[in-house]
Amino acid sequence: MNSLIASALKVIAIEKTAIENLASSCNNDFVSACNAILACKGRVIVTGMGKSGHIANKIAATLASTGTPAFYVHPGEASHGDLGMFTKEDVVLALSNSGETGEIVTLLPVLKRYGCVIISMTGNSESTLAQNSNVHLYSGVEEEACPLGLAPTASTTASLVLGDALAVSLLEARGFTAEDFALSHPGGALGRKLLLTNKDIMHTHDRIPMVSEKATLKEAIIEMSAKGLGMTGVVNANQELIGIFTDGDLRRWLDHAEFRTDLNITKVMTLSSVVTTANILAAETLTLMESKKISCLFVVDEQNKPVGALNMHDLLKAGVI
Repeated sequence: MNSLIASALKVIAIEKTAIENLASSCNNDFVSACNAILACKGRVIVTGMGKSGHIANKIAATLASTGTPAFYVHPGEASHGDLGMFTKEDVVLALSNSGETGEIVTLLPVLKRYGCVIISMTGNSESTLAQNSNVHLYSGVEEEACPLGLAPTASTTASLVLGDALAVSLLEARGFTAEDFALSHPGGALGRKLLLTNKDIMHTHDRIPMVSEKATLKEAIIEMSAKGLGMTGVVNANQELIGIFTDGDLRRWLDHAEFRTDLNITKVMTLSSVVTTANILAAETLTLMESKKISCLFVVDEQNKPVGALNMHDLLKAGVI
């Protein structure tokens, strides 16, 4: 057991060193690569063979989901027809640790003839691929984590991290936002968190718990129970929200010496309540509720008139939590 842990820790240490050494690759060449991609009028075509191919596929997916149109092309398939996917407007990002991968080197003359900008990511600056690229990103490592020095381990980790650095740098340069990210991730929990607004899930119209400022505590309790949101709003003659009464308020007043159900609701309501608006992201509302340590709130318009109501259960049901 101790030997297994020792092996694992050695791998982690080697790969940690490989990542730390990438700092030297964040240089003028890295800036040139970013600028080439930002200026690209086509797509970023990422390619790599074997384990580098798996990393290339992931980098392409990360680029595509963070505002840089990209896709992966297998270099072997490219030589048998898939080169038709390439245009002169494209940027090619080619991964090869040795820089001598036959399937990629074979493509270089055709890519140059097309006029594609070629960005290489290799562990050998003197390699054929590096020397025939417009921009070279060095991803070399001192050693592989594999004790045989054969299986790509630290080198693929370094390439993956450098690819992530490229994608995130481009994301920030483009001013890519959470809303932009959501547009390419509409499905599942991620999409719900980033796309849903209060308007999509709030209770509206006659489902909003609300009583007049002239109502009694008893009437407020009945309204609160009927609507089942753990609260009721209190509005004035202009239908503006002037206060809120919650389950928590009721529990606190039950032991109060002056507690009576015929009390006017304005005597027991909370005057300053936390509110939100309809077009705010539901995820932002969740953050607000958590920071204020509340479980329900009202959605109001510009005139502070309630147009909706929400509680934690609504956010949970919608998949925001």
